[in-house]
Amino acid sequence: MPASTSPADLYRHSLRLLLDKNIPAWVDLWAEDGTMEFPFAPQGWPQRLEGKQAVAAYMRHYPDHIDLHDFPDVRIHQTTAPETIVVEMRGAGRVVATGGPFDMTYIAVVTVRDGRISSYRDYWNPLAALEPGAGFMESTR
Repeated sequence: MPASTSPADLYRHSLRLLLDKNIPAWVDLWAEDGTMEFPFAPQGWPQRLEGKQAVAAYMRHYPDHIDLHDFPDVRIHQTTAPETIVVEMRGAGRVVATGGPFDMTYIAVVTVRDGRISSYRDYWNPLAALEPGAGFMESTR
């Protein structure tokens, strides 16, 4: 993606790559020193990933655990900092290990620098994943 791509357009492209299960191309959208944070991560889960390689290692097997089908209800909000957006969205699909439904709501705060994701704070709800039968926590750890 060109450096002139807006943060919103870059983010929409990243969602398409996740639906296509193209994790290498998704990781290529990251700055070398990019960080990914999970402020609500449960105990035993990473709270912060530092660097593109750490993000790549974390996401490498994502499609083996979660089969994403859609991102309904994506709302991207501009902020007073042009390089930062706030995203509200849902991810829908299935948990591969159980075949059960996957339906997760997210809020993400994403900052883009020079056409690459430099910071991504992912406020997902770990309580939804802990529900009996979800199978999500066991399959992605």
